[in-house]
Amino acid sequence: MNDWEESLCGARVVVTGGAGFVGSWVSERLLDAGAEVWIVDNLLTGSADKIEHLFGRPGFAITLADVSHAIPDPGGVDLVMHLACPASPVHYQRLPLETLKVASEGTVNALELASRHGARFVLTSTSEVYGEPEVHPQREEYWGHVNPIGLRSVYDEGKRFAEATTMAYARERGVDVAVARLFNTYGPRMSLDDGRVVPAFLGQALSGEPLTVAGDGSQTRSLCWVEDTVEGLLRLACADVAGPVNIGNDHEVTMLELARLIIELTGSDSRIHHVALPADDPHVRRPDLTRARLLLGWEPEMSLEEGLKRTARWREDVTDPTADATPRR
Repeated sequence: MNDWEESLCGARVVVTGGAGFVGSWVSERLLDAGAEVWIVDNLLTGSADKIEHLFGRPGFAITLADVSHAIPDPGGVDLVMHLACPASPVHYQRLPLETLKVASEGTVNALELASRHGARFVLTSTSEVYGEPEVHPQREEYWGHVNPIGLRSVYDEGKRFAEATTMAYARERGVDVAVARLFNTYGPRMSLDDGRVVPAFLGQALSGEPLTVAGDGSQTRSLCWVEDTVEGLLRLACADVAGPVNIGNDHEVTMLELARLIIELTGSDSRIHHVALPADDPHVRRPDLTRARLLLGWEPEMSLEEGLKRTARWREDVTDPTADATPRR
């Protein structure tokens, strides 16, 4: 058992957005460590399918509620993991006002819950706070270059506001806080239609459709396997570190390289089709992981090739009506 698992054994943890992609993995790992987990989610972009394998486990509970309005208080809270927020461009551009509300009012409500109980509070922020970066790789001291009125701003600026609110509660209320800036995370349980690059490319490759690469495909992303991301998040939750701390993979890949790799790994006959770049799409993205390595003793372990293979197998299973659709680890 890891040190963080020992410290969380018996802890009562509230996970907002626990029925989402990353939230479902966080909840599972907490239960595995012996924590009691209380998910609060309105299922706006999350899904009961992502956590159905947790139903009936000792210490697990879920309440359907919108954290932007209020968070029911279960009592005796030791840790609040605040993951609630639409995270893909498809979702937050469809739900701009809801995204802003959960990043603002939802964050305040989660912080108030932590404050009442003297609980540790962990905000899952995002690499999108760096915007179209003028510093590469992105280190936590960099303040970012964000368009405050663009299509992506409801997410980017919402998370920047959430970070500011979190640090204000630490200074003014003495709340024990941590901020994690997550970079692109992928793996089983991603929504198949959320528009992010890995599920989009895998869906196209497995169905034989052209892979739609934006622009010339030279823009980069750094993709982190979901279990690596969760390990970093939970190490931060148990560390005496406020952050912000980048959690991601510092292996950088162009979108054209990723498309070709997915075609190769899936054995697809798909071709590559270039489409227009979305507005304000960052050209580069790679975390500086110095803080994570030094303060948390953490770095990603899963290779991109193996992670994509596992995700592809899961994707084939959940789209095959004859297969067991239980999410694979």
